[in-house]
Amino acid sequence: MKEIRILSATGILGSGFREATLQHAMTLKPDFIGADSGSTDPGPYYLGSGETLFSDSAYKRDLRLMLLAGRAAKVPVIVGSACTAGTDAQVERLVGIAREIAREEKLTFKLAAVRCEQDKAYLKRKLREGKVTPLANAPVFDENVIDRSTHIVGMAGIEPFVEALENGADVVIAGRSSDTSIFSAMPVMRGLNPATVWHAAKILECGAACVVERKYPDCMFATVRDDHFIVDPPNPDYRCDPASIASHNLYENSTPYELVEPSGVLNTVAAKYEAISDRAVKVSGSTFKHAQRYTIKLEGAELAGYQSIIIGSVRDPIILRQLDSWLAGLMTAARDRVTAVHGAGIENKYKLDVRVFGKNATMGVLEPETSVGHEVGLLFQVTAATQEMATAIVKSVSHIAVHYPVPEWTGLITSIAYPYSPAEIPRGPSYRFNVNHVVEPATPLEMFRIEYEKV
Repeated sequence: MKEIRILSATGILGSGFREATLQHAMTLKPDFIGADSGSTDPGPYYLGSGETLFSDSAYKRDLRLMLLAGRAAKVPVIVGSACTAGTDAQVERLVGIAREIAREEKLTFKLAAVRCEQDKAYLKRKLREGKVTPLANAPVFDENVIDRSTHIVGMAGIEPFVEALENGADVVIAGRSSDTSIFSAMPVMRGLNPATVWHAAKILECGAACVVERKYPDCMFATVRDDHFIVDPPNPDYRCDPASIASHNLYENSTPYELVEPSGVLNTVAAKYEAISDRAVKVSGSTFKHAQRYTIKLEGAELAGYQSIIIGSVRDPIILRQLDSWLAGLMTAARDRVTAVHGAGIENKYKLDVRVFGKNATMGVLEPETSVGHEVGLLFQVTAATQEMATAIVKSVSHIAVHYPVPEWTGLITSIAYPYSPAEIPRGPSYRFNVNHVVEPATPLEMFRIEYEKV
């Protein structure tokens, strides 16, 4: 019976896994080792700035163990969404780490680097050709947005990975890619049922996240055949059950039943989840509908401004009884003070926000719990065109806020406790996502560039 044995090293490269788990998983003879290395979960900063979620030493630790295991077993190592956002510079950063490991460990391999950052002239041409389509709740996307973007990446499907593997790559380090494409490329390339493959890839994408209780990041293992796949954690302390596997379909998904990829849509409505031991689960019954139109999702970010913040706390029960009106008055007074200091028109050059921790800070207007505890934390945030302006404005806000009164108190009061001195904390550049669209390329590889080297 034809099968592919897949080892997912961890949910995101740099978050770690147990070396002993990896060693045990290698005795199960995987056909390749895969790991996602990115996400939009941490927000737009990493795409906008090009910085990374984890340190180089964290990436190097995980990648070293994967490369050593992969080269010893002579199986490919595949990494997608390099260094968080998968920009070209982040791909090069992880490729550089791979070169260092090869020198230090005396490893040799053929490396494929898949570049996923998009050329702005290409995107403008596609836009004029009507080949760019907005997704749900997409912002305006025009040539000005393209010009303002610091980086725009295309989310690769399996095709660049397949191309690299067919050209003999031992190690593939790709820019932004769908999490599942990392684990689907080889099985689809070898002719396995795409429905089974894509569903298995969805379960594997986050490593051990599909176990009953994941206490720390670790590896996951799956055996994929045409009509089913089996998920079995290589860590003896972990176990899967049908509920833990089925529920992972919900993770980072708008629906528990469909997973949209560039080449089609996985449907799990008829999927069956069976416990075949106290640790392993067999999954079957999914379907896959090939797309009539091949599309690549775009992700972009632009500079929103520079931020400075103040963190404080309030526990005066008199203030807390009238917190909303007190805050509303404070914000008005702060804005008036900023205008007095910086002149008329300044109100169009900055944005002042406050978040109340202990009251709606997590869910905002969707929060059903309306009561207030004995204290709340406050976070004031100023966003402006420069760091100097953001800090200057927040300094005015901090002084107004710390002494803003309530009718019950007379004289000068101190209403907020600041845990830091100075209270004002510069945050640096702030970015926002500005693209939620798909592009229809002429070919699945048109938007990606693959470079090979002997390491």
